[in-house]
Amino acid sequence: MKWLMFGVVVALAGCAGQVEPEPRTVRVNVPVAVPCRAPAVTEPSWATAALQKGDSLQVKVRALLAERQQRLGYEAQLRAAVLACQ
Repeated sequence: MKWLMFGVVVALAGCAGQVEPEPRTVRVNVPVAVPCRAPAVTEPSWATAALQKGDSLQVKVRALLAERQQRLGYEAQLRAAVLACQ
């Protein structure tokens, strides 16, 4: 009987000694989606678009070489726009 009374007293003392937790502000870093503001990349007019069927081989090769340089520049602009959004 003593042990039972001792247990009840200890249980009641444990409940009486509880303190309400104090509210506190906790900062949580959460990633937020941000819209991309990269400038629009316009597609150039390609050098081979103006070629005619009867143009000489030299004209066609020059146009193809020029278009290759255009494509390299265009791809560099597209890569820069993609990297700006990451």
